[in-house]
Amino acid sequence: MDCIFCKIIEGELPCYKVYEDKRALAFLDINPVNKGHVLIVPKEHHRNFLDLPKDLLKDLTSLAQDLAQNIMDGVGATAFNLTANNGKEAGQQVEHFHWHVIPRFANDHLHHWPGKTFSDEEMKRFTMTIRKSI
Repeated sequence: MDCIFCKIIEGELPCYKVYEDKRALAFLDINPVNKGHVLIVPKEHHRNFLDLPKDLLKDLTSLAQDLAQNIMDGVGATAFNLTANNGKEAGQQVEHFHWHVIPRFANDHLHHWPGKTFSDEEMKRFTMTIRKSI
């Protein structure tokens, strides 16, 4: 497997390690959005959020919650984004699940994506098609 995150986990590639335990590794993103931008990755290779076993997801969620405050404190941030891109069309560049913890600062000039407007009929249709698949 030619996964860059697996190579980092195995020690074949260097990283700026922030945290490590038996199931996860957290390290600085090499192309950060802001200072202190950390990636949290499971040590087991799972392609995306939908592939994660629920017990591992629970551990990663707990870790993300614990690390977020430490990251903000460490770089003086006042907020953070916790995000995961799942699939190429969503911007996932490495097919190994990972969360981005992105510290946020006043006036950091990061912007969220623009919202879209749909008709009431479209919204009802979306609602029904989602409900049917549950």
